[in-house]
Amino acid sequence: MTTNALLLRGGRLVDPSQGLDEVGDLLITDGVVEAIGRVGEVRRDGNALETIDVAGRVVSPGFIDVHCHLREPGREEVETIATGARAAAAGGFTAVCAMPNTDPVTDNQAAVGFIISQAKRAGGSKVYPIGAISIGQLGETLAEFGEMIGAGAVAVSDDGKPVVSAQLMRTALEYARTFGIPVADHCEEPTLAMGGAMNEGVMSARLGLRGIPAEAEEIMAIRDILLARRTGGHIHLCHMSTKGSVELIRWGKERGINVTAEVCPHHLSLTEESVEGYNTNAKMNPPLRTAADVAALQDAVKDGTIDVIATDHAPHHYDEKERAFADAPNGIVGLETALSVNLTWLVHRGTLDVPTLVEKMACAPARIFKLPGGSLRRGAPADVTVFDAEVAWTVDPARFRSKGRNTPYAGMTLRGRVDCTLVDGRVVYRRGD
Repeated sequence: MTTNALLLRGGRLVDPSQGLDEVGDLLITDGVVEAIGRVGEVRRDGNALETIDVAGRVVSPGFIDVHCHLREPGREEVETIATGARAAAAGGFTAVCAMPNTDPVTDNQAAVGFIISQAKRAGGSKVYPIGAISIGQLGETLAEFGEMIGAGAVAVSDDGKPVVSAQLMRTALEYARTFGIPVADHCEEPTLAMGGAMNEGVMSARLGLRGIPAEAEEIMAIRDILLARRTGGHIHLCHMSTKGSVELIRWGKERGINVTAEVCPHHLSLTEESVEGYNTNAKMNPPLRTAADVAALQDAVKDGTIDVIATDHAPHHYDEKERAFADAPNGIVGLETALSVNLTWLVHRGTLDVPTLVEKMACAPARIFKLPGGSLRRGAPADVTVFDAEVAWTVDPARFRSKGRNTPYAGMTLRGRVDCTLVDGRVVYRRGD
């Protein structure tokens, strides 16, 4: 019987799941990792072996984005599952979790099944649907978690909207606990955030824009942490942006509460200063905050308070972002710049080392959301990211695989880029192709 074998030769093998950081070879056979070891030790007799020289590159478990918006169904002119999966592969992501704020909302097993079917047809990165917490994301009636999970959903969330009702959130945590899945919440107290367009502070006052105070996020974060303590459920806090949120998450973890949290590359690198000139590509929710918030978030990633770096990839049409700042939609694309931003602002400036970054982008997402991947162990799915941590490049949104061009990093020179992405041993992206 013919087997398909691929050898990645001479790369820096980084896999925090097994404490590995050494130069060596990775052998992949029929979509799984067959062997890993020092250069020259990994051999294969018999069938023809394709070899890719990855010397000078990092070879890691494939990145997993637990928070992105692929817009299909309903907004295919902005993004489709196929274009999103290709953009993910170009960014080194072998899997992504798609948020449910589509049209119609992903709140039933048929909707979940549709996303899985479209992802298989796309043939790029793997796509795992996240089901809605409430029917229609209206915050009134709990969706049928069991049916969605049976169809392939890996978590529940009403992201894009906060779960305003504490009772509904409590019930969601209790219900999700029986299935062993996380409840991912968009932490925003709506009466404080209503009408806000950027961070509340001196900058918003100077620009004449209504601000969103840090407390809008922090009030909901502590509510969710306390409800997780009450129910024993797993709360996952989305796109944290403030120093106060970091302190609350740390408080919860110190008390053994089942809370995990994510932060986005833009909240780790940019401040509210990026809004200067009413730049709508710097408009997002939660908004870009202060330098003190950025420093606290970076420290929280380093010390483990924040578990995951996720993109919150949110494409919009060019015309939508060309409106007045207060009227423009929130969100930026992030799949194709995430690694480079993280390397530029965190690794090359000495905050994180490469293994810690891989832990936050690959191993921890797989572990927390109970997904395949996140490891280069023998027998693991051959979901692999190969990247050059040093190469410099200038961000040109016109070259994105995503349909979205809305990025605040346009024209910036970043350091580090994906070379090759493999899903189940199959090359789905190679730089230069």
